[in-house]
Amino acid sequence: MFAVIKTGGRQYRVVPNDVLEIGKIAGDVGTIVQLGEVLVLGGDTPVLGTPTVAGATVAAEVLQHKRGAKVIAFKKRRRKNSRRKRGYRDELTVLRITEILADNAKPTIGPRPKKEKVAAPADGEDAAPKAAKKKAPAKAPAAKKAPAKKAAAKSEKK
Repeated sequence: MFAVIKTGGRQYRVVPNDVLEIGKIAGDVGTIVQLGEVLVLGGDTPVLGTPTVAGATVAAEVLQHKRGAKVIAFKKRRRKNSRRKRGYRDELTVLRITEILADNAKPTIGPRPKKEKVAAPADGEDAAPKAAKKKAPAKAPAAKKAPAKKAAAKSEKK
């Protein structure tokens, strides 16, 4: 099953477990948000909205808030000594689609649990550290020497 949603003036075709970047929306990292503007519900019997499908939502988990790539707007008027440089970065939200809901259903899947860091092994367990390999020191490049014949010839001319 898939859905076509609209958010931030753009349309996205999504299926469960898709990860997508959209314009920034409200929601803390790790929470479930519902996107209500569903234009199409696809599957065995597709449902087209007019303009949206009544009672359909898409549940998504907020993974991260971040900023997009830097965009530079540089304007120059030739022969006028006139330049203007402006830049900006879009605010983005990274989402993972958890499920597609129809008929005013509530989300059943909650946020995924965070992975815990692996703790150091306790005393008595096999905790043999790996032998660290040492690198050989880097050699400095040798200074270039002038050929002896040319140096001797220069000193005789003086």
